[in-house]
Amino acid sequence: MTLKKMLVSQPPPDSSKSPYFELAKKYGIEIDFRPFIKVEPVAAKDFRQQKLSILDFNAVIFTARTAVDHFFKLCDELRISIPDSMKYFCVTETIAAYLQKYIVYRKRKIFYCASGRLEDFVKLIGKHPKEKYLIPVSDIHKDDLMRGLNTKKISYKIAVMYRTVSNDFTENEKFDYDLLLFFSPTGISSLLKNFPQFIQNDIRIGCFGPTTAKAAIEAGLRLDIVAPTPEAPSMTAALELFLKKETGNGDN
Repeated sequence: MTLKKMLVSQPPPDSSKSPYFELAKKYGIEIDFRPFIKVEPVAAKDFRQQKLSILDFNAVIFTARTAVDHFFKLCDELRISIPDSMKYFCVTETIAAYLQKYIVYRKRKIFYCASGRLEDFVKLIGKHPKEKYLIPVSDIHKDDLMRGLNTKKISYKIAVMYRTVSNDFTENEKFDYDLLLFFSPTGISSLLKNFPQFIQNDIRIGCFGPTTAKAAIEAGLRLDIVAPTPEAPSMTAALELFLKKETGNGDN
C-alpha cells in the first residue's frame, strides 16, 4: 500500500521547520494536523460547585501551560484578584517562563523543576511542606503527581478548571488517511466516537505513550508505530523509522 496522506492528531506546529514537514516532503506524503480532542473551560458557575475558594490557597501547582491559561482566565471570570504573595510551582522551566503572560516574573515566588522529572518536582514541593497547594487540572488527568504528594504528606486540592472533549468531525470533512498518529487515550476514544463503524484494514496507526497504545489495543486496533522507544524517543523519530522501512527510500 502506498502512503499518500497522514493525519497528526495535534494542532499545527508553530514553526515551519517542524520535523513533520521535513518528513512529509522527504517521503512525498500529504500531512494534515487535526486534533481529535479539544479543551474547553469550566464555567464559573460549574467551578463553584466544587466548593473551592482559590484564595484559601497560597500556592498553585502547574503541570501544563493549558492549566496556566485556564487558571488565570477563571480567576478573571470570578473577579478574583490574586495576591502578590501567591507562590507558583511549575513542573518545567518552560511553564514557569510562560507565567510571564499573566504575572510579573519574580523568581522568589516562582519555583520550577530544572530536570522536568516528576520525582524531582515532588522533591521540590516537599521542601515547602507548609504551603496549601491548589492544582488546576483537566477533568481527565493523571494521578501520578498526587500520589507523590501524598507520600510527602503535602496539603493540596485539585480543581477541575477545563475539560478535554472530543473534537467532532463534520459530515463534509473527508477522512481518507493512510496513517493516523495519536497522542492520548482520549484521541482514540474520539476516533471511535466520530466513526463508530471504523474498520482499520490497511490504515496504519501510531501511538505516543504507553497509555495511548494500551487504549488503541483495547479498542481492537493494530499498532504500526509506537513511541517512545530507545531507538525512537519522539514520535517523529519513530515515524521516520517506519517510513524508511515502509517506502525503502530513506536514503534518497
